[in-house]
Amino acid sequence: MNIAMILAGGVGSRLGGDIPKQFIEVCGRPVLAYTVEAFDKHPDIDAILVVSLGTHIDHVWDMKEKYAFTKLKWVTEGGDTFQTSVIKGIDFLRDKISRDDTVLIHFGASPFVTGEIISDAIRVCGINGTNAISTTDYYLLAGVKHSTSSVTDPENHSDEYINRDTIAVMNTPHAFRYGFVDDLYREGMETGMTDKVEPHTTTLMYALGKRIYFSKGSQTNIKITTREDLEFFENYIRGKGSKV
Repeated sequence: MNIAMILAGGVGSRLGGDIPKQFIEVCGRPVLAYTVEAFDKHPDIDAILVVSLGTHIDHVWDMKEKYAFTKLKWVTEGGDTFQTSVIKGIDFLRDKISRDDTVLIHFGASPFVTGEIISDAIRVCGINGTNAISTTDYYLLAGVKHSTSSVTDPENHSDEYINRDTIAVMNTPHAFRYGFVDDLYREGMETGMTDKVEPHTTTLMYALGKRIYFSKGSQTNIKITTREDLEFFENYIRGKGSKV
C-alpha cells in the first residue's frame, strides 16, 4: 500500500492571525483540503493519515465529509515540530500497515503538489527500497550568510560563494518504505540523535549516514509560509477556476 501522511500540526506563526495556515480558507476551502485532494485523487494512493493540530482534529473529520475524501482514513494529533509530528504519525501507523508499505510525508500547507511529483516519489522509493525525497536543482546565485539570522537583518552579509551546481533543494513529499523510516527513528532516539539535529527527517538521515535518493520536484511546489504565498495560491486557484 501507499499511504500519504499529511502534516497539519503547525500553528503558522509566521503568517500571523488566529487560524493555522493550513486551515485558512482560500476560495471557500481550507488550504489543507486542496492538499488532501491531490493525494485523495491520485490512483496510487491507498489511504491518507492527517497528523493534525489537536484543537482542529474535528475540523479534519468535518472536511472529510464535506469534500467526500474517500481515502482519508485516519486523523491523529501531531507535535510541536516536523520531526515530532512525523514520529507520532509513524507510531500511529505501526499496527495498521506493513513494513513494506510506502509512506509519503507531505506538508499540509503545500497544496501545489502534483500527481507527477507523487508518482515519481513512489517510483523512486520502490526502486531503491528505502526512500525518495522530492528535489530540484538550485538555479539562482548562492552565497554563505555571515550568520544564521535572516537576510533582512542589516548586520547580515555574504562574502563566500557557493557553487549552485552542488546544491540539491529538498522538499516534500518524502517517500519511505515504512520499515526503513520506523527503524530510522528508533535508531535516532536510541542514540539521542533526534535531540541533536535540526528536527527534520532528512537531517536525521544525514546524521545517521543514510543515503538520500532524489525524486521529481518542482520550484512551484511551495509551502505556504507568508501572506504573499497565500495570496499567490489564491490567485492560482482563481485563475485555474476561470479555465474550467
